[in-house]
Amino acid sequence: MEEIVREVRPCEDHGFIYVDLEALVSNYQFLKGQTRDCICAAVVKANAYGLGISEVAKSLTNAGCHTFFVATPAEAKELRSVNATADIYVLDGLFPQAASFYRTHNLRPVLNSRDEIRDWGHFCRTEKTPLPAALHIDTGMNRLGLGIDEIAGDNPLDSELESIEVALIMSHLACADDVSHPFNTLQLERFERCRTVFPETPASFANSAGILLGPAYHFDLVRPGIALYGSWPLNSGERALKTVMHLYGRLVQIRTMEAGESVGYGADYTLTRQSRIATVSVGYADGYIRALGSSNQQSPTCVAIAGHLAPVIGRVSMDLIAVDTTDVPQSKLERGQFVELIGDNISLDDVAARAGTISYEVLTRLSPRLPRVYKSSYSHS
Repeated sequence: MEEIVREVRPCEDHGFIYVDLEALVSNYQFLKGQTRDCICAAVVKANAYGLGISEVAKSLTNAGCHTFFVATPAEAKELRSVNATADIYVLDGLFPQAASFYRTHNLRPVLNSRDEIRDWGHFCRTEKTPLPAALHIDTGMNRLGLGIDEIAGDNPLDSELESIEVALIMSHLACADDVSHPFNTLQLERFERCRTVFPETPASFANSAGILLGPAYHFDLVRPGIALYGSWPLNSGERALKTVMHLYGRLVQIRTMEAGESVGYGADYTLTRQSRIATVSVGYADGYIRALGSSNQQSPTCVAIAGHLAPVIGRVSMDLIAVDTTDVPQSKLERGQFVELIGDNISLDDVAARAGTISYEVLTRLSPRLPRVYKSSYSHS
């Protein structure tokens, strides 16, 4: 912890996010190890789930990852600036009038509709060369993708695909976090049916949870996302991933309050004993979700101070939270020190559950005003 804090600007930073890139790479290697001869790609959309696309992509590239998925063309452009040779797929598809942008930055659209196929095919003919793209088949998510009948029905896409290099066919699991959900098998059957139309084309079906469903879901390329960042993707099973994201806030005040006094907006929390209350300078403006506050009627989440857990009491404010440190040894408390809000002692998954949401949202809501401090997994940084 002391080594981490030395990298933080002592006069400026009210909190920070410590990103353990060595843990990220370890998680990538674990997920890759769950497959046999598959390519293991990485999903780094939403600024690598809030942790910094540049640093994350450099570490994963160094670990042997050469295929990446992002959501938008702008994300893909940023990724291309740090990796000149990777295969980069844009999940949101081919935006209208954007084909030349994809070509300029050597991007691969994930084609989700006949309109996108026609536009990309027309551009390929204009460029007089077949350009790579993925075909996304909707096997049940009903979000983006070509219908099964458009792939394996009576009106095939053969003529529309003549000018395109179909580099990948893919689909997305809707219920993979539940290993026993029957919809997994149904989607797999649908995808296998569509794959017969493209028997020589590499196929991708498994997200983070899908990788853990077993070899039947792996095909030629897997696409882990949330598991890379340390969140266990299944609703069951033993957590086998390392913590990547650690959130710290600065302790800015310690005061003693008497039983019967209330804490925070709405006076929702009333002290039942004399208490030592610490104020920490992180709040919902930093992405510390408002639902993590507590009242006397609900159990609180905790922070960790020098290995001791301390409950968050009262409402989460924009920039501050209150923590009951009465049971933390006073010798472990000092104004200005940093406390762990999410990390090894307070897991990302537990915080998400306590907030009534998912780890994806916790990560992607982390504010840019919190500096990211990196434990490097590659020698030049």
